[in-house]
Amino acid sequence: MPVRVGSRSGTPPFDWTAPNTWDAALDGVASVFVVPHETEPTTRPFIRRCLETGVRRVVLLSGRGVDVPGYADLESPMAHVHVDGEAAVRASGLEWTIVRPTWFAQNFTEGFFRDAVLAGEIRLPAGKGAVPYVDAEDIAAVAVAALTEDTHHGQTYELSGPHALTFDEVTAEISRATGRTVRYVPLSEEEFIAELVTEGWSPAEASDYAAVISPIRHDLETPISDGVHRALGRPPLDFTTFTRTAWAT
Repeated sequence: MPVRVGSRSGTPPFDWTAPNTWDAALDGVASVFVVPHETEPTTRPFIRRCLETGVRRVVLLSGRGVDVPGYADLESPMAHVHVDGEAAVRASGLEWTIVRPTWFAQNFTEGFFRDAVLAGEIRLPAGKGAVPYVDAEDIAAVAVAALTEDTHHGQTYELSGPHALTFDEVTAEISRATGRTVRYVPLSEEEFIAELVTEGWSPAEASDYAAVISPIRHDLETPISDGVHRALGRPPLDFTTFTRTAWAT
């Protein structure tokens, strides 16, 4: 299937912060996968342009906890982006699917925690909380199905892996897969923020990062979701397979 990349370096270019680029990027497009701008509520006006330019189907990448009381500060820009974006998609009149993944397994190889893994020590205020990390390959597979098949309209898919793991269990899995010792050091939120500030983070940025981790500590990330199975008819990929594959490649 022909695909157009929505990127500032794409042809034609697409820029969330430059609405005058949107129409050219949408010209002739039937289905759109929307990865929202994280700090600005641009999803709603973009969905309006999708409708006006003839787009038929939209798949929205949202986030876990959007409708869970106490999961996040709903006044934060990121939370507002997801809440308002979901509302805009549901009311758009387009065929829509919403995808809500939990933390990615790839956070340990190319995201938040990569540098800590390489250093051999993950220091976080996550307590003994557990997360059913989802492989980004599963997120991609669900998005492709929703974009190309006609059976996903009106569905909200909560995506997780098959097992919830604490950071002690995660580091044990990584250590086994790599042959390197990686350990988890639990910190208080105050200790975590102080360490980040020492590393050069602003107090506000450090507090925001701590807030992102807090649902793990409060066991709000623990539930296993069935979205991968509902969308694809198969179980989600597990973290053990992910770590072995990541290390091998």
